[in-house]
Parts: sequence; structure tokens; C-alpha cells
Amino acid sequence: MNNYQAHSTAVVDEGAIIGKGTKIWHFSHIMSGAVIGENCTIGQNVFVAPQAILGNNIKVQNNVSVYTGVVCEDDVFLGPSCVFTNVINPRSFVSRKEEFRPTLVKKGATIGANATVICGVTIGEYALIGAGAVVTKDIPDYALIVGNPGKQIGRVDKEGNTV
Repeated sequence: MNNYQAHSTAVVDEGAIIGKGTKIWHFSHIMSGAVIGENCTIGQNVFVAPQAILGNNIKVQNNVSVYTGVVCEDDVFLGPSCVFTNVINPRSFVSRKEEFRPTLVKKGATIGANATVICGVTIGEYALIGAGAVVTKDIPDYALIVGNPGKQIGRVDKEGNTV
């Protein structure tokens, strides 16, 4: 008996680890080797790759792909259609799986809708990445980031209010 809920159209591969109280919605695919913590919400059309790790109390909104090498600590919010990468210079005809660069999203951080996170960066605790921003370098704790490339324009508190 599963301790999580998955919609009938979701695909959860054998070998995926999913915590108690997690909900997985329509058309999502959780691959073998993916790890999802407790009390998470996985929105519609979400993909979680092998060796991707999502902590507890994470909200992944619709149309997000969490690729191998991405680690999100507890209480992270991934906005609709935000994008992660895991190869810095992809080519369809060159296999670069041994070159995956890890990405760490620390506790409580928010990544806004349609933001892009280039692989190999760390996003600090409770940082807030604005909608559509492109993260190309490490982000400090509590930073407010907007634009392309993403630039810090301020700071936020734990609740996401500017300070």
C-alpha cells in the first residue's frame, strides 16, 4: 500500500522513492531512482528524473522537469514551467551524461514561473527567483533575483516579503 496519492494518469516507476502524504497529479512521470520526500505536491505534467532529489514539503507546479543532478532541500517552491538544465553545452549527437553538473536549491527557496536555472549553481536558503529570471551563478541566501541574466535587486525574508 502506497503512503502517497497518484492520479491514475501519473506514471510512477518501480524504484522511485516517494514519501508519505505526497500527492502526484495528472500526467506526471516519476522515474526509478527519483527521491521525493513527505507532504510534497507534484503538479500536472511534471517529470522527475533518476537521482533527482526533492525534500519534504515541496511544491512543484505544472510543467516542470527536475533532471538528474538537481537537489531541492525542504520547503522549496518550483513555479509553473520553471526550467532546470544539467549539461552546460548540450548536443543531441554527443553523450555528456558524465558531465552533468549538480544544482542545489536550498531550504525554503522559491523559483518563479518560467525561470531558468543553468546547471552547476546553488540557490541560497529562502532566495526568491522572480518569474522569467535566468540564474547563471550562485545565489546568496534571502536574495531577490530578477532578469536575464539574473541580478540581485534586493533581499526577502522567510515569507518572501522584501526587506
